[in-house]
Amino acid sequence: MKILLGVSGGIAAYKALQVVRLLVKAGHQVQVVMTAGAKEFVQPLSFQALSGRPVRDSLFDLAQENGMGHIELARWPDLILLAPASANLLARLRIGMADDLLTTLCLASDRPVLFAPAMNQQMWANPATQDNSAVLIARGWQVIEPGEGEQACGDVGAGRLAEPEQIAAVVADFFADFFARQTAQQQAWLGKKLLITAGPTFEDLDPVRFIGNRSSGKMGFALAAAAAQQGAEVILITGPVNLATPPGVTRIDVRSAQQMLAQVQAHYSGVDVMIGAAAVADFRMAQPAAHKIKKQANQDELMLTLIKNPDIIAWVAQQVDKPYLVGFAAETEAVADYARHKRVQKGLDMICANQVGAGLGFEVSDNALLVITANGEYPLPTQSKQALARELLAQLHTELAKIEASDQ
Repeated sequence: MKILLGVSGGIAAYKALQVVRLLVKAGHQVQVVMTAGAKEFVQPLSFQALSGRPVRDSLFDLAQENGMGHIELARWPDLILLAPASANLLARLRIGMADDLLTTLCLASDRPVLFAPAMNQQMWANPATQDNSAVLIARGWQVIEPGEGEQACGDVGAGRLAEPEQIAAVVADFFADFFARQTAQQQAWLGKKLLITAGPTFEDLDPVRFIGNRSSGKMGFALAAAAAQQGAEVILITGPVNLATPPGVTRIDVRSAQQMLAQVQAHYSGVDVMIGAAAVADFRMAQPAAHKIKKQANQDELMLTLIKNPDIIAWVAQQVDKPYLVGFAAETEAVADYARHKRVQKGLDMICANQVGAGLGFEVSDNALLVITANGEYPLPTQSKQALARELLAQLHTELAKIEASDQ
C-alpha cells in the first residue's frame, strides 16, 4: 500500500526514521513529506535513504512539481500518516490552513488520515490542543494516542510520540480493516438492480435552439459507477452529457424529458431502487418550430408558449410496483424546507438536498448533500462526487436494511 508520511517539527522527528523502516519492511511504499521545522531535527537525506524516495518539502519547488505535482501527490496515497504531529500542525489542520506542502496535501486529499501527536505534556493537555484533536477526530481522522513518560524537556506526562512499533501496528490494523470494509463494500449491492437518471434534458425550441440547464451529470454517473463497483446491475438513463460510461453500466441516451420518461417507463419495473439524479426541465415548447426562428425587423421581444413537462419520478411513485425511490432537490434557498416538502409531495422514500448556484452543485466536481428520509436527516459533508456517491449508497443500503428487517 502507498503511505504518505508527514513529519512535523519536534525532537520526536527522529523516531519517524524507524517508522519509515518498519513500514517499508512491511511492504509499503512510503513518501515522506517534511515541514520546515522537521528539517531542523532530521536531514531529508536520512528519510530518502530509508524510503528510497526523494523527500518532498516545498510547495514551490519547480523540480519537485515537475516530478509529481502537489495535487497529484495528494491523490497518490492510500493513507496519510502524520508522525509526529506537532501542536502547531494540529492547529493549522484544524482550521484548514494550506501554508506549506504538508497542510496543502491534507486539505487537497480525500484519503484517510492517522495522526500521532508528539509535544510537551502541558501542550498536549492544553484545552486548545485537545479541542483541535477532537475536531480532527470528528472529521473522521484517527488518532494514535501519545505515550506517557519522561520527555526531552525533562517533564513527565502524556505527550511522547507513540513508539514506532505501535504506529506500524496501528497502520497494519488499519489496512486489515480497510480490506475487510472494501470486500464488504464491493458486495454491498450484489444481486440488486438500480435505475439511475442523470444529466439535464434539452427541450427544443427549433432545430437550432433549446431550453436546458447546467447539470453536468457527474453526480448521477458517480452513483452509477459506485453501484456497479459494489455489484449492482445498473441502468443509467442520461440526458446530453460529455461523460464516459462507467464500467459495467448499461447506458441509455435521451435528449428530452418525454424521451427520458419513456425510457423510465420501459425499465423501472423489477428494479430495487430508482435514483432520480437528472435535472429534468420543468417546461418544454408547446410546439417546436420546424425551422429556425428568425428575428424580425424592429423586434424587441419574443413570446414563447411553454407547457409543463411530465414529472418522471412522481409518475413512478404512483405505480403499484414502484421501487424504493430516491430524488434530488437542487435549490438556491431554503434548501432543507423545500426538500422536505418535495419528498412528501412526490411520494419519495428519500430525497437528497443540495445548494446550487454561485459555484455550487452544478458543473463542479465536489458537492454536499442533506439526505432526508422518514427516519431522519443525515448531512453528508462537502467532498468529491465520487466519495459522496459512496456515502450516499451506504446510507441508502442502511435504509433498505431497516425496511427488510421490519418486514421479517
